[in-house]
Amino acid sequence: MQSPLFSHTEQQSQERYVVQNAQLLRVALTGHDDILARKGAMVAYQGLIDFDGEYQSQGQRRARARTGEGLDLMRCSGQGTVYFANLAQYIHVVDVDQEGMTVDSAYVLALDSSLHTEVIAVDSQYGISGSGKYQLNISGRGKVALMTSGQPLMMQVTPDKYVNVDADAIVAWSSSLRVQMQSQTHSTGVWRRRGNTGEGWELSFLGQGFALVQPSEVLPPQNAQIGQGARAQFGMGQHGSHGQNQNNVWN
Repeated sequence: MQSPLFSHTEQQSQERYVVQNAQLLRVALTGHDDILARKGAMVAYQGLIDFDGEYQSQGQRRARARTGEGLDLMRCSGQGTVYFANLAQYIHVVDVDQEGMTVDSAYVLALDSSLHTEVIAVDSQYGISGSGKYQLNISGRGKVALMTSGQPLMMQVTPDKYVNVDADAIVAWSSSLRVQMQSQTHSTGVWRRRGNTGEGWELSFLGQGFALVQPSEVLPPQNAQIGQGARAQFGMGQHGSHGQNQNNVWN
């Protein structure tokens, strides 16, 4: 049998995390360190690998119920190679250091089990209950595999150059940055898109670090679900279901 398909062979590497191609992640397990991956994200594996549902503490379950933010994970252990993907989204591996990273949990594909995660709140400038945004803070040392809809843009934030990003397009940012959620509209209409521009909530970043932006304001593509751990709330604007629900309330 002959076909150009046979050119898409496994990547040979000693690295633990390898981007097999732009939309497929290869992770090597040696029997020592487990990894946590989004439920339902495994597409293939070789070797002796065990997949178990990851335990969530009572505090994590309460935070998830209150904020809608959190991770539905499975623990992968053993010896072998596992391949992960999700809706053919683009995959990027990030080394997390002591600086930490803040991310929307909907963009996390896999991470080292040694990393610590915590739900944090990003408040709006209006102080209106329910108008903030909850994110996931990842700290410690290890690797995280993120997903984006399309190839992303990495924006550098410096003390003399702050960055504003649409709240529906932001993927992750340095935890050391100061962030303010804001909207260029008056407080009586904060859930409405301003005028006919189609723009609404945005995050303003100040300090020293990075902000990762995807070229899409909808996750996942075409409103499809993410594995078995799908979230009902995607984004703050009118394109996200949270924004659609708010439009139904306010209109």
